[in-house]
Amino acid sequence: MAEANYPTLGGIDAGYKYEFRPDGVYLTIYPSEDELLFELSDMRQILRDYGVLDYDVALLARTVREASGQPQKIAAPVEVTEEQIEKLSQPSAPLVSDELEEYAAIVVEVSRDKMRASVKFDTKRGSKLPDFQMVMDALKEKGIVYGIDEEAIEQGVKGYSIFVAAEGDPAVPGENAYIDRKFNLGVKGRPVMDEYDRVDYKNLNLFVLVKANDTLAIRIPQTKGTPGKDVYGEIVPAQNGRPIPMPNGKNTIVLGENQLIAAIAGQIVDTGTKISVDPQLLIKSSVGVKTGNIEFDGGVTINGDVKPGFSVKATGDVEIKGSVNGGEVEGRNVIIGGGVTGANRCKVQAQLDVRVAFAENAVIEAGKDIYVADVALHSTLRAGKRIIVEGKHGQIMGGMAVCGEELQAKIIGNEAYVITRVSVGVDPNLQREYHNVCKSYKEGKKKLLHITQTLNTLSKIDMSKIPQERLNQLNALTRSQFPIAGQLKRDEKRILELEALLGDMKHGRVRVDDTLYPGVRLSINSIVKSIQEEYKHCTMLLEDGQIVLGAY
Repeated sequence: MAEANYPTLGGIDAGYKYEFRPDGVYLTIYPSEDELLFELSDMRQILRDYGVLDYDVALLARTVREASGQPQKIAAPVEVTEEQIEKLSQPSAPLVSDELEEYAAIVVEVSRDKMRASVKFDTKRGSKLPDFQMVMDALKEKGIVYGIDEEAIEQGVKGYSIFVAAEGDPAVPGENAYIDRKFNLGVKGRPVMDEYDRVDYKNLNLFVLVKANDTLAIRIPQTKGTPGKDVYGEIVPAQNGRPIPMPNGKNTIVLGENQLIAAIAGQIVDTGTKISVDPQLLIKSSVGVKTGNIEFDGGVTINGDVKPGFSVKATGDVEIKGSVNGGEVEGRNVIIGGGVTGANRCKVQAQLDVRVAFAENAVIEAGKDIYVADVALHSTLRAGKRIIVEGKHGQIMGGMAVCGEELQAKIIGNEAYVITRVSVGVDPNLQREYHNVCKSYKEGKKKLLHITQTLNTLSKIDMSKIPQERLNQLNALTRSQFPIAGQLKRDEKRILELEALLGDMKHGRVRVDDTLYPGVRLSINSIVKSIQEEYKHCTMLLEDGQIVLGAY
């Protein structure tokens, strides 16, 4: 027996030591700066010679490779004979020769997709591990020629039970085509914030709007795949990306092959597969705190009302099936199924016609005609051509009604002789534009005169003595007179045009189907007449510079 109470084999001088302890077989490999005097197969042969057949091969290989100098348990306890004990007790027993040991079989396994080749050693035939070249030959025999990992093989032959010896390059599929939308429907319903981060709850972004020729989406085309190669060196085809059709819906145009633009102005309607532009905006409820203000480049239909303090502005026709109470409405044609009321805070404007059921304390302006189905009470009506109030009551009472050609009503004024102002024969829109252009012309003349006087005064000064900064200001002042002079010429031309248009308006008249009451102040082509008595079923018109009564 050795100094310990259990048999040992080898020692520090031998570079290794086996210890057959009661709890198992231990191996110690001592560190050395010299090359190993033995191989893994030496250690395995010793174990077989002494009846140790069940042990951890991987752990044995790691112990030999690491050479830590610490005992490592590699097998369960085994019984040894007296003869073996005597042989083991002899110091520095020589290593057993492995000349007759057989090599383990090399098993090459290839994955189903042919992209990985693994190697494992079958020790049933022999326990000696094959070397690097033997593994390479086995791979070649198997037809493995691509993606061979020589470093992994070099490590594997040192004792790994299984390792990956070769890997192919997988094919890389192409990217699918996709649609890059240039709008975000996710912002719908979020109130707009101003530059001071204050929230405008009357602008709720309920609709994503676009103008004509705005880009709606870009199609990013599919790409081709990159072929791969398996461990047999065969090309693995790659799948190309899938195409996607352009999502062009109604009122859109495809530019080139991949750009989608809006053909008209309107709101975006995105179904997922189609992107369309709808020129007609439908509000299924009233316009109020739930919708905020509506501003749309197209037509608008509102199934409810327009609540106080809210507005609807559109470039197309506006149809409101309810009423307008203290709100504002602008459109090409405006049709309001209910009334228009609002303590003079309600305003309706149309480029062409306005049609309402009734008006009370409201302002209604139309480029052409105003139609009131019932009554207009204490309201301001301005129409470029006609005002027609001929419904159930057909009454204009209080306020002011101004139109360019003709006013028709059943009743104007009332029995209480409430002051009602009626003016025909002058287009209020032209008249307003005339006043604005005249005002602009007057201000421009005044500004140009001031510049001219300043330049005349400065022309008497020696320019060489003026500082450069002052000289720059003088040059800027000189240049500023030219655009002002150009605007004055345009204003002067427009004034002459408006005067001619206003001068041609000589056929204004007022038609009353029922009663024209006293208290009405009538103006026809700037000729004024205060009505002092009741007139029935009559027409008021201008003859020889006088307002006269004519047949209805």
